[in-house]
This record gives sequence, structure tokens and C-alpha cells, in this order.
Amino acid sequence: MAGASDAYVEDDEKVVRCIGGADGWNGVTWSALTDADADAVIAAQIHRFEELGRPWEWKHYSYDRPVDLPARLLAAGFTRDPDETLLVAEIADLALHVPPPPGVRLQTVVDAADVAALVSVLDEVFDDDHSGLGRDLLDALGRRPSSVAAAVALAGDTPIATGRVEFHTGTDFASLWGGATLSAWRGRGVFRSLVAHRAALASTRGFRYLQVDALPASRPILERLGFVALATTTPFVHQGATLGTP
Repeated sequence: MAGASDAYVEDDEKVVRCIGGADGWNGVTWSALTDADADAVIAAQIHRFEELGRPWEWKHYSYDRPVDLPARLLAAGFTRDPDETLLVAEIADLALHVPPPPGVRLQTVVDAADVAALVSVLDEVFDDDHSGLGRDLLDALGRRPSSVAAAVALAGDTPIATGRVEFHTGTDFASLWGGATLSAWRGRGVFRSLVAHRAALASTRGFRYLQVDALPASRPILERLGFVALATTTPFVHQGATLGTP
């Protein structure tokens, strides 16, 4: 996640790598490969991330070259996760005031208790441990200006949905991440209200566009809100074994 205190970017001629630190996201976010050099560059990235000893991801886009890059990644030991859709919207075209359904309120994440509420939703929806993301988020929220904002939807005192927006300084883009709603509350408009809330935050900060990598369940909702699909993006995950590990 953007904002982690020990995160940084490595920009090579052929790839851009994000090194997310102990709790952050690690992976390749951009590549410019050819048939002649693809396998060697893939091998070099595996070696580089072996130094970190953590799982990492090659973020593949449907326009990436060479056309057989997915097959090359699989042959190099990556596992393919489900496809997502890259969508973009101009914030001026979006509704920025979409109230949540009756009985639900949106709360901006500002402290450790709010972060714990956000993490509880993500853990339940995705059946995974998001405590590391929570630590990164709390660290990022403590900086000024913060590179991220987040909100939690609550029914009474129970967290039922959440989402983050990251602000990419020096660009016209903000991006949406971590949209999650408990199953019992889906289809009631909570997700739409969280999208509008985060779009309003990005608008206040002067950003022109919103980008999101959407899972199949979210794509139709976002398209109805005004987002346009640009490409398919696929996470290819590598376990990143430590150098010297059998």
C-alpha cells in the first residue's frame, strides 16, 4: 500500500518494481518486454525478490507484450489469480453524494480503533489476515499530507463494509482499493456510497481521475456509476523463496 514508511520503487529499463517493506505489497507493476528478453527479465525479477523472501506479484495487463507473457510467467513458477478489470472514471462525471442505506453510516478512518474495524471487515470478506495492511494504513494516516484515506460503513456499531483511496502525488489519478462488504449487506447500496465518498475525497484533493482494479462482482456496479473498462489485469503470484532455500 502506498505510504508504508519503508516502501520504495525500483525503476529499471524493463520493469518497475514496488518494494513494500515488511507489511506492504511487493511486485512488478509495469513491464516493457520483447520475445527476445522476456525470459531473462522474468528470471532477474525472481532473483531480485528472492532477496526479500516474501511472496510477490507480477501485475499483468492484457496489453502487455509479448503476447505469451502469461504462459512464460506460469512456466517460471508463478500462480495465476483471478482476472480483474482496470476501470477509470473522470471524477467530475461521478455522483459524489450517495447516502448509505437507512441504518448505515460512513465513518472516516482516523485512528487505531477505526483501522481495527476496517481490518475486521477485510478479514471476514477475504478470509485472510490483513493485520499487516492495518499497520501500514495507520502509519500512512499519521503523515501529513497523507497519501491515503479510508472509510468504514457501520450498522449500529458493527463494521459492515470498507474501502480505501490512495492519492498519487504528481499525477491526475487517485485509486480505489480494498472495497469489501459483508455478504449480508451486499446489494443494498453500501458499496456505491463508499465509492462516492472516496471519489469526493479525491475531488477535494484536486485529482481528476479515479482508477480501480475490479473483481467481477464489482465491475457492473462501477460501470453503472460511470467507470469505463480499459483492460484486463491479472495477478501472477510468486512465493519469493529466500535465496539459498531449497
